[in-house]
Amino acid sequence: MDPLDDKSRAAHVEMDDYTMAMDEKKGVADYKADAIEAENAEHNMTVIEAVRAYPMATFWAFVMSSTIIMESYCVFLIGNFLGLPAFTTRFGIPDPTATTSGGYVVAYKWQSSLQVSGQLGALVGVFLAGPLTSAIGYRWATILGLMLLNCFIFVFYFAESIEVIFAAQILEGIPWGIFIANAPAYCSEIVPIKLRAPATQMLQMFWAIGSIIVGAVTYRYNTLLTPDAYKIPIALQWMFPTPLIILMFLAPESPYWLVRKGKLEQAAKSVARLGRKTQVNASETVAMMRRVIELEKTDKSPNHLELFKGTDLRRTLIVCGVYAAQNLTGNLIANQAVYFFEQAGISNNLAFALGLITSALQMIFVMLSWILTTVMGRRTIYVWGSLINTCFLVALGIAASVGKSTSASLAQASLGLIVSVGFTLGPAPASWVIIGETSAIRLRPLTTGMGRAAYYIVEFPCIFLASYMLNPQGGNLGGKCGYVWGATGFICFVLAYLYLPEMRGRSYREIDILFRRKVPARKWTKTEVDVNADE
Repeated sequence: MDPLDDKSRAAHVEMDDYTMAMDEKKGVADYKADAIEAENAEHNMTVIEAVRAYPMATFWAFVMSSTIIMESYCVFLIGNFLGLPAFTTRFGIPDPTATTSGGYVVAYKWQSSLQVSGQLGALVGVFLAGPLTSAIGYRWATILGLMLLNCFIFVFYFAESIEVIFAAQILEGIPWGIFIANAPAYCSEIVPIKLRAPATQMLQMFWAIGSIIVGAVTYRYNTLLTPDAYKIPIALQWMFPTPLIILMFLAPESPYWLVRKGKLEQAAKSVARLGRKTQVNASETVAMMRRVIELEKTDKSPNHLELFKGTDLRRTLIVCGVYAAQNLTGNLIANQAVYFFEQAGISNNLAFALGLITSALQMIFVMLSWILTTVMGRRTIYVWGSLINTCFLVALGIAASVGKSTSASLAQASLGLIVSVGFTLGPAPASWVIIGETSAIRLRPLTTGMGRAAYYIVEFPCIFLASYMLNPQGGNLGGKCGYVWGATGFICFVLAYLYLPEMRGRSYREIDILFRRKVPARKWTKTEVDVNADE
């Protein structure tokens, strides 16, 4: 064999390797240029321009957010059942001190257990949601949850004992966990930067809508003393899952999920369905998503252990902290509004009316929060909203400490309403945006699930504590519970002030880089990230 031929072949191999390397380098350079173009386009959009460019993204975020109605509906339903005479007479015990609810009260242990049962199921659901969604996508995971919920409602409807109701709530909670883990992640992934806040804040609006429906239904039936008073509200749960199954079947998959799976062509089709073809360049948008995915790329499959390693630990703690804080800043007063009003000395009928008014005001204030979050930022309204709510909680405790009178009862009811409504203007809607933005893209289903798990783990003892404080057979504190929630709320305010960064106007690439640089929370707004940086 001619040694010159060997040298010639070797030279050709080297040239081929060089050519392939150059082609690959050129390909990377090409998609990076497209990625920069797409990111700059999103930064330069106004909110109105973003809505016009991505009308269907707004619609599908609306659809996914509406799955939260079902958890909200049942959480508030159980809370309202505790003050519903027909329910307490059927499943409660006589209480000579009870001036409302027909002279009956659900035993303290079951009162707490019923309110925690759905969350027990949801805790299982959120841990299932991460691996399930990572494997089959947001659409099919949500559809599966809706189908399960349709089946589990039967158990609740036909329950004839408080023990079966408890079991039914656990079963219903499993799909709730899937919805609550997937919704903020999906909504934040299908919309451009300027729409992330309103898209994820719709979750809080639908939470309020669920409570409005419950409030209206239980207000209508609270004077009825037959089983229909609670059977009809339970049956109304069936009006949600089937229409949502059809809509979610038609919905596009998250393009970020498709890019993670290497399905770039399908991701481009998904982007094209989310935006107007005349205003959105699908290939450039997919390139932007690919750039973020490459930045986070690793050979490992996403797993829960990664959430507690490196910079992802900080991101996980922020999501878990924001979720957990919802239970410590007055939210439980909102969830038990009717029962709280009754224990504050308000008549049964007026308590249900105030509960309905509270829910309606919450919905209005969530809409107002869209403007505040867009203009002022997530950190600002979350941190200072938490402080303001803490002050009202302390004022509630003071109002309950001045003695029993009509004026004191009305003051407690008013402050309870303000706390419930104020929570939905600042901390509550801002928390959904923070949860949707904070996690790494590849770990997002796992992180949102872990965060919601932290919410439920903190909520369990809080529910028992809240029920004990309000129950006449327990602490019988009434409005004095404001002192307790005021103290926990103040701790949440301090932690948020120290550790919560401002992510308004940041692309996911910029958020990744700022976390990798370990920039302190209060310096995020002053830190520049070069558009060419790929750290």
